[in-house]
Amino acid sequence: MTVVGYAPGAYDLFHVGHLNILRHAAEHCDRLIAGVVSDEMLLLTKGRLPVVPLAERLEIVRSLRFVDAVHAEVVPDKMDTWREVGFDVLFKGDDWRGTAKGEKLELDFAAVGVQIRYFPYTMHTSSTILRKALAVIAEEPVGRSRAISS
Repeated sequence: MTVVGYAPGAYDLFHVGHLNILRHAAEHCDRLIAGVVSDEMLLLTKGRLPVVPLAERLEIVRSLRFVDAVHAEVVPDKMDTWREVGFDVLFKGDDWRGTAKGEKLELDFAAVGVQIRYFPYTMHTSSTILRKALAVIAEEPVGRSRAISS
């Protein structure tokens, strides 16, 4: 039996955390589908649009050798996505584990036999951190550079 995995995410400002979750997901299934959340769904669920538009995010994720297919997520309910795509395992960052959203996901998918598998969240890099850094850089006066220290 072929195990189909699904790894949803915004994949905005693609970084090593995104790469890690997709690479780990691919190691735990026979076929990996990456769900790239649409601009409209990000606005609805996070209250903001992505920096990188959907078509470009789809192309970036599609280009990874361990991603077999991409799916543009245009509905807010992952169960609707499952009905459309069909997968056996859903992969998420472990920042979802133990949260109300994560527990709902686990309950909903347990009812249809889909396993939820968590992978370590990359704490030192996130799209939120990158957005903040870009905002600081954008506010720098022209002609001045600022050294970013850690």
